[in-house]
Amino acid sequence: MSEQGNDSPFLKTKDLAVLLKTTTNAVHILRHRGRGPKGFRRGRNVLYRRTDVEAWLQAQEDADVLGQRAAA
Repeated sequence: MSEQGNDSPFLKTKDLAVLLKTTTNAVHILRHRGRGPKGFRRGRNVLYRRTDVEAWLQAQEDADVLGQRAAA
């Protein structure tokens, strides 16, 4: 990941892309369309709080109707 280390409460776009197993461009598109986790600009970087990312992932999982049906 980045130089921040795993104990940082923030993720950069590159770190989020690694976590989601996707590209940084895909993360940019999610943010542009308002469909990604909440983030904010800090200089040239966009930072995402780990807690916001976890909440967004949980919401994605909860909204997955097929996944819910498969688990039942």
